Order: sequence, then C-alpha cells, then structure tokens
Amino acid sequence: MDAFLVSTGIVALAEIGDKTQLLAFLLAARFRRPLPIVAGIFVATIANHAFAAAVGALVSRLLGPDVMRWVLGIAFLGMAAWIMVPDEMDEDEARLARFGVFLTTVLAFFVAEMGDKTQVATVALAARYASAVAVVAGTTLGMMLANVPAVYFGDRIAGRVPLKLVHGLAALIFAVLGVATLSGAGRSLGF
Repeated sequence: MDAFLVSTGIVALAEIGDKTQLLAFLLAARFRRPLPIVAGIFVATIANHAFAAAVGALVSRLLGPDVMRWVLGIAFLGMAAWIMVPDEMDEDEARLARFGVFLTTVLAFFVAEMGDKTQVATVALAARYASAVAVVAGTTLGMMLANVPAVYFGDRIAGRVPLKLVHGLAALIFAVLGVATLSGAGRSLGF
C-alpha cells in the first residue's frame, strides 16, 4: 500500500505544471472533447509507466542491495532538484491532430512522458518498492489526478495553483525519500 500511496502523491504533485499537464491544457483547448482526451491520457500513462516500472524492477534485480540503495538515494535527491526546474511545452507534441482526438492524445502523451520527470520517478519508485503493479497504479492515478482537472477545468484553475509551493512539496518528498534510502531506512525491503 505504501508503494501505491507514495507513487500517487509524488506524481500528482510533480505533474502540476509539468509539460504533460500543459499538453492536457492545449489538447482540451484545441479539441474541446474531454472524454477521449482523458481516455488517451490514461492509456498513454499506463503504457509509459508500465515500461518504466519494468525498467526499474530490472535494475533492482541486476544491482545488489547496497549499490541499489546508493543509486536510489542519489536518484531521489536528483529528482528533488529536477522537480524545481519548470517545464516547457514542445510545439511538435501538439502537431499530431490528424490522428483524431484519442490517438493524438495517446501519441502526444506517450512521447511527452519519455524521459520526463514522472517517468524517471516511476523507474526509481519501481526499483525502490517490491510491487511494480502498485507503483504503476499509483503513478497512473497521480497523473490522472493532476491532468483530468486540467482537461475539464483548464483555464479556471491554472492561475490559482501555486506552482512553486506544489513543486516544493514534491521536491521535499523526493528529498526525504532520498535521505531515508541513503540512511538505510529501506533495509527491511532489501535496500
């Protein structure tokens, strides 16, 4: 349950103001068809984060517990710093409209998530926790919690969310996970 809850919280906070949330705003404004956009976000996130979790689980098995503890601790601290860097929307991700609303959303979100903060976080979380399924479920829920309101309420909520505070909270959570991992707090889990 910890893997699910931590994954949900971290990704939901990290996603606010992220380029994929900006992409959700853009798609909602362009197509004005929220249901296929939300469905596309869900499918793209499941596919992308399942791949990321598989990579994280593989890395966890390949490295010994001591090396893994250091890699994860440093990765979480790096994510804490990276989360404070604002994202920008790439215009090429918005030029896929010829494929229809759903497929455009799936393709754009899948591509936008490649190497993104939340994908890297999914890799690290899957390496940290024994249940990749719980991590993928949590990261997917976190993505949906951040992006569904962006699709439905976009302009009405965009200006009211204090991005620096939200990113600061996400960075703090990553920093706490990094310090806890480096100090051996996860030894009972094999790290």
